Amino acid sequence: MVGTEFSGELIKRNKNLGLNEYKFLLKAIVSSGIGEQTYAPRIIFSGREESPKLEDGILEMEEFFHDSIEKVLSRAGISPQEIDLLVVNVSMLSAVPSLCSRIINHFKMRPDIKSFNLTGMGCSASLISLDIVRNDFNSYKNKFALLVTSESLSPNWYAGNDRSMILSNCLFRSGGCAVLLTNNKSLKHRAMFKLKCLVRTHHGAKDESYGCCIQREDDKGRMGFHLSKSLPKAATRSFVDNLRVITPKILPVRELVRFMAVSLLKKWNVVRHGSSHKGASQGPIKAGVNFKSGVDHFCIHTGGKAVIDGIGISLDLTEYDLEPARMTLHRFGNTSASSLWYVLAYMEAKKRLKKGDKVLMISFGAGFKCNSCLWEVVRDLGDGNVWKDEIYMYPPKTLVNPYMEKFGWIQDEDPSTFNPGD
Repeated sequence: MVGTEFSGELIKRNKNLGLNEYKFLLKAIVSSGIGEQTYAPRIIFSGREESPKLEDGILEMEEFFHDSIEKVLSRAGISPQEIDLLVVNVSMLSAVPSLCSRIINHFKMRPDIKSFNLTGMGCSASLISLDIVRNDFNSYKNKFALLVTSESLSPNWYAGNDRSMILSNCLFRSGGCAVLLTNNKSLKHRAMFKLKCLVRTHHGAKDESYGCCIQREDDKGRMGFHLSKSLPKAATRSFVDNLRVITPKILPVRELVRFMAVSLLKKWNVVRHGSSHKGASQGPIKAGVNFKSGVDHFCIHTGGKAVIDGIGISLDLTEYDLEPARMTLHRFGNTSASSLWYVLAYMEAKKRLKKGDKVLMISFGAGFKCNSCLWEVVRDLGDGNVWKDEIYMYPPKTLVNPYMEKFGWIQDEDPSTFNPGD
């Protein structure tokens, strides 16, 4: 668990950072929306983050795989040998044999199991994996699929001083999820959710979008994950294009007709009177559609406070709608592709999910991609999950973390006299 004190020690260990970088990191973590109970891999606590081994990344993943997969199969009463399809997504670790093979070996799965090992897909990989399962289910009946999603942080800690790359150290945390899916209709009474539709949008053809979120080396040859200033713009573009496709699939006809009528009226007024918004500041684009007419809950990727705020403004959501994403970011941080399932688990733990409710999932990832899907809740949910021991504490009275209180003195330091050793 990464608390304030340890974070200070961790940053201090990086001898490539100076006062300006300390101030930048302090501002970033204070405004990040991340609390003190997020998790980091064991290598960070042993002080070896600048000299990782392949074994560190593999052991980090195996520790998660063995625990989570065993739990989900036990909970469902399914044996590993009953799994027909295995899809694993871990973006920042590619090993031989694959992570899929390691899981198959550990759980002694069948020799005819289909397996897909995805890397490099970023934070939107969960829904890409889900799409693979969906396509397979369209061809084969009465199958079980296991979707496993996580991220390997052990070999990917950035030890340089490039601001666009040290930012990822502040945002990303350890976590993961295992999901069991089936298209066996006789088991629908045991299901939690039913997938209604899924839409994927990829802007890799746009150079600005492609390069806004990318793994590369800095000018000193240190590997890291670069987040550019064009990231919000790329996210907005992909989000708008994704909404254009999924909106007609998830909203009632009456809302679509209302939106078309309002849009036509606005265009007619612009033609008649001219635009009155020239020179207006560029901010999050409002969709103009009432998504609550077809969606009851919004499961938003915890890419950061700005991501959650932007989607909230675009879809005209309330703080109640955004609470699951904000609380997940505060408690677990950005766990990459698995973060969506932590948000969904929060809704379940709060007993928000009732039979017939619709849940819209929205995720973003490197490439640049925006993927979304709609789930229908099959039965009233409120089972215990990762939140069960502390859900009563959320939401807290304040989401302000103690970093400014602990390290705010850095803001007043003089660069000419500052000594990190003090």
